Amino acid sequence: MPIKIPDQLPALSVLDKENIFVMSEHRAISQEIRPMQVAILNLMPNKIETEVQILRMLSNTPLQINIEFIRINANVSKNTPTEHLDTFYHLFDDIKHKQYDGLIITGAPLALLDYSQVTFWDKICEVFDWAEKNVTSTMFSCWAAHAALYHYYGLNRHLRKNKLSGIFNHKALDEKEPLTRGFDENFNVPHSRYGYIDKSDYESISQIKVLAESEEGGVYLAASKNKQQVYLTGHPEYDTSTLHEEFLRDSSNDSGTAIPKNYYKDDNKNNSPVGSWRSHGSLLFTNWLNYYVYQITPYKLDASNIKAIHPDTVI
Repeated sequence: MPIKIPDQLPALSVLDKENIFVMSEHRAISQEIRPMQVAILNLMPNKIETEVQILRMLSNTPLQINIEFIRINANVSKNTPTEHLDTFYHLFDDIKHKQYDGLIITGAPLALLDYSQVTFWDKICEVFDWAEKNVTSTMFSCWAAHAALYHYYGLNRHLRKNKLSGIFNHKALDEKEPLTRGFDENFNVPHSRYGYIDKSDYESISQIKVLAESEEGGVYLAASKNKQQVYLTGHPEYDTSTLHEEFLRDSSNDSGTAIPKNYYKDDNKNNSPVGSWRSHGSLLFTNWLNYYVYQITPYKLDASNIKAIHPDTVI
């Protein structure tokens, strides 16, 4: 089954050309099933690019998924047309009365800011608290993962002097873990970040389990034991060219910017980048939708039913 997205969303035509099964709202009206309701809080500046990347990851599943895009506020974006935002995005305040099977909160280019300096920090904390009560399972990506761990458990990130950028080899730590089911013994993931949290800090929280890590990149994937929270520090959704575009942007501001590791053929920036992570990225999102959302979400979505499957949540 497909993901269902608005008829005129640019991602619809992009994914259709890739032979990815997506369904327009018009066609979905005839479907008589209870689709999964998944919201995406997109904090990235270039929202259209991020939409395509995440929707591509969500599309390889037999489930029908209704997608809603959310933004924190109505501020004018420098990188996304206002018409696009007004057409396809809901303000958080306008949807917070609803419940969702799944929620994805993207990263944000706020790596070097203290959380107290983030202009929407109070609002994102409100989203975190709302998600605990109204969402079956939430996936936090990159900056959002570190921000949520700080909000929920007081785990503060450390900052590297130099950005961690490149493709790094990882291993899953529990062969019986549903979220990494089907993964190869070793698999690649792109990283692009300054922040990190020590593995010992994750392990100090009894509710959290570390699921995958990299020798060079550190903890990549962790989740709450009740499956309500998934923390993802890498970018399995990235296109093959994304790190290259980031490198060009960063090096235009700093000529000493290091090239992404293990990314270009022969580690030569004049060669084409090599994509080696997309299959595991797709499998991760499919496993999340299946084992952390579909298999445990209530048929009737309301706060009391979400409370029933997550009894440790305070409403």
